[in-house]
Amino acid sequence: MRLFHTLVIAVLLSSSVPATERPNVLFIIADDLRAELGCLGDQHIISPNLDRLAAGGRLFERAYCQQAVCNPSRASFMTGLRPDTLGVWDLRAHFRKKFPDHPTLPQLFKQNGYESICIGKSFHNSAGMGDTQSWSRPAEFHEGPHWADTIANKITPIPSRRNAPVTEKTARADDVYWDGEITDQAIATLAEDHDKPFFLTVGYWRPHLPFVAPAKYWNLYDLRDITLPASWSAPEHCPDIALHDFREIRGYAKMPKAFPLSVKFTRHLRHGYFASISYLDEQVGRLMNALDRNGLRDNTIVVFISDHGFHLGEHGLWCKTSCFEYDARVPIIISTPKMKQAGRPTQSIAELIDIYPTLAELANLTPPQNLEGTSLLPILQDPTASVKHAAYTQHPRPAYYRGKPDTMGVSVATANYRYTEWRDFQTGEPTASEFYDHRGDQLETRNTATAPKNKRFVNEGHKLLNATFPPSGSGQ
Repeated sequence: MRLFHTLVIAVLLSSSVPATERPNVLFIIADDLRAELGCLGDQHIISPNLDRLAAGGRLFERAYCQQAVCNPSRASFMTGLRPDTLGVWDLRAHFRKKFPDHPTLPQLFKQNGYESICIGKSFHNSAGMGDTQSWSRPAEFHEGPHWADTIANKITPIPSRRNAPVTEKTARADDVYWDGEITDQAIATLAEDHDKPFFLTVGYWRPHLPFVAPAKYWNLYDLRDITLPASWSAPEHCPDIALHDFREIRGYAKMPKAFPLSVKFTRHLRHGYFASISYLDEQVGRLMNALDRNGLRDNTIVVFISDHGFHLGEHGLWCKTSCFEYDARVPIIISTPKMKQAGRPTQSIAELIDIYPTLAELANLTPPQNLEGTSLLPILQDPTASVKHAAYTQHPRPAYYRGKPDTMGVSVATANYRYTEWRDFQTGEPTASEFYDHRGDQLETRNTATAPKNKRFVNEGHKLLNATFPPSGSGQ
């Protein structure tokens, strides 16, 4: 088996550089980018650079996060462990409390002779969450509140999100916002003389709220053509616990008090989100050009992911913190030098926790034995291959709890459906359930968990959930 893996890696990484030279890694992380890009079939999104990256790599069309909020998701894919294992389900808990010695993904590379570098948001952006031991040099642009990255704040310091604009458009250059500065710094880093292979994490802050971008990205879209939510209301027969109050967006200045929002304001917010995606896309293009310019592309593995998805009015919701497909599904693009069948997307299911073992195997490193993800290497070799049957996502209620949550939603997505159970946090007993048949209801508009025709699938989903989330309860 070891010989087979070695041969596969040789095929994936073969290039003009000496065979003894280890591959660099460029790990790009977007914030709150749902699976909505041109390369994913969303032609209303202008994302030529990410489309081009997908055309030269492997686009995972069925990829999922483990929890749709920043800190738990990032702690999970950076450690290769699920939120339940880490005990991290909110914005305050630190994975090091339970796993002080577990090597993170960049730390594993650092321990194996790589220079591990962080520019931008990688772990959670609160002070003290950056995990300094993961990096070979101090991280940059990795901390701070999102609302601070506004022209309004730079002119007159804003004390809180309640004083910050929810959208902003400026005639200034890309580097007026952090993502432009991050790209400048990353390009300078790529131009350095590297005496070691590098693991460079570039963490962008967009398209997270507030929706800010230079005017040229707003101007790519005609407001009249901005698409509206495909489904404006909660799914039929959806339990109330599956929904939330989307307090994140409510907390910005001059947000309307009444929801649902008007068509006009909904279109404006979606315009800002799409502009933020195009701004992010341009930064990725600049990074790829820098790789080429410095002669690094032929020996660099490039990975692009988002930490989780996002609602833009669908299901009557905004932001994240649900178990629905809009929040759970994310883009993953992996490009290796001389990849076989490059440009062919895959429908094979993947999870963000799979990134850690995949990169470790590509670089021929030995990862910790307790990782809960699965290497995607077979799918990089053959887009029709499969490494798992299902993907798992979870989220607590209240969405932003204090102390301990009351309920935990656990959800499984297969090729055909999504099944979700809402369980008492202490006992693990289900209090509500949802079943969405993706064969005819990809937008998840009808909860049919009680329909007799779905009994077999519901039972299967229940068993799958019990295997990953033991029903004894997360609280014990």
